Amino acid sequence: MAAAAYCIHQEVRSDAEREALIIEHLPQVRLIARKIHERLPETILLEDLLSAGVVGLIQAIDNFDPLQNVRLKTYAEFRIRGAILDSLRDADWAPRMKRRLAREMEAAVESAERRLGRVPEEADIAAELKISVPDYRLRLSEVAALDVGELEFLRDDSGLPAAYRFVIDPEENSPVVQLERSELERLITTSIDRIPAVERMVLSLYFFEELTLREVGEVMGLHFTRVSQIKSQALLRLRNSISARWPGVRA
Repeated sequence: MAAAAYCIHQEVRSDAEREALIIEHLPQVRLIARKIHERLPETILLEDLLSAGVVGLIQAIDNFDPLQNVRLKTYAEFRIRGAILDSLRDADWAPRMKRRLAREMEAAVESAERRLGRVPEEADIAAELKISVPDYRLRLSEVAALDVGELEFLRDDSGLPAAYRFVIDPEENSPVVQLERSELERLITTSIDRIPAVERMVLSLYFFEELTLREVGEVMGLHFTRVSQIKSQALLRLRNSISARWPGVRA
């Protein structure tokens, strides 16, 4: 009887600890969900992303193994983000038309740069697409959601960008990996240096200072919608530049 009572007490205590962990990490869910939500069309509700994120958090807590020498916060980040992105994919949030539109815009950036022999301005790209600048900016807003999960330079305790964590072993010190890493870093740096200053500023504040689009807008005196358009245009330039100089790799 005493043993059974002890087991019940342990189960209650375990449930209480689990609930405490969930509550403790809910701000992490809100942070990730909001950062993803601000890139999406207004038709997608933040509450839906939060619900998916909470599911990911619970899965992370239930499956977390402290013996793997990984922090719960780091493990939870991947599960939360993955659950949210899975929910978006299941909802078919990015129709083929928008993906085709993004490819057309990338091609226009490449074509305009090749024709002009310089980094094209908005008006140059719009002319390449045979549309007005306002219409071009509207298209930038439409494809902004496609940036989800791409070029997110979130850093862990090691200081490595997330992109590197997915493609290499942080402990790998072979000359080949070091060479590829240094070349990619050089290529990204060179590509960023070639884009207009306002776009560099937006990328720096958003990806490296980790400000939201609204916060970037406040710093730069721009509406957050315009900041989103500038960010989308900068990413189009970077994809075009990196894919042209790193054959076989999708930027």
